[in-house]
Amino acid sequence: MTDIDPRLDLTLDRVIRAPRDVVWQAWTDPAQVAQWWVPAPTIARVEQLDVRPGGAFVTSMSDDGEEFVPHTDGVFLVVDDGARLVFTNAIDSSWHPASPAPVALTAEIVFAEHPDGTDYRVVVRHADPGTRDRHEELGFFDGWGAVTEALAALAESRAA
Repeated sequence: MTDIDPRLDLTLDRVIRAPRDVVWQAWTDPAQVAQWWVPAPTIARVEQLDVRPGGAFVTSMSDDGEEFVPHTDGVFLVVDDGARLVFTNAIDSSWHPASPAPVALTAEIVFAEHPDGTDYRVVVRHADPGTRDRHEELGFFDGWGAVTEALAALAESRAA
């Protein structure tokens, strides 16, 4: 993991009471990602999940389960099997530069051993302090917190 710059980065830490491989699988299996990737009651659909450096990460979302709109369109930059994922939406799944709304970001997800399961850390990096602050104001902690809670619930139920 690279250093965290509090002027540019937002972080979220949580211990998930499930083995690291179970949490990793919840991040890398499209059927499982669809269960937690957006805050409920919104529904996610995973269009592409090619978990390898340069692989596509594309999702859509729906409030009614019928009409889906684009949600995530990015690429994985780093995949350290079982330990770390890094993706960005600043490059879209067709490898073109992107200007995603509401903010461009690079997210680093770290999965580490913990006596109670998995030490799970998210670091979301931004280009400048204004973009970081805008992401926080738009509800970073509520949104990423809600999906992390849903991820934990899924992983913990699978581990039980």
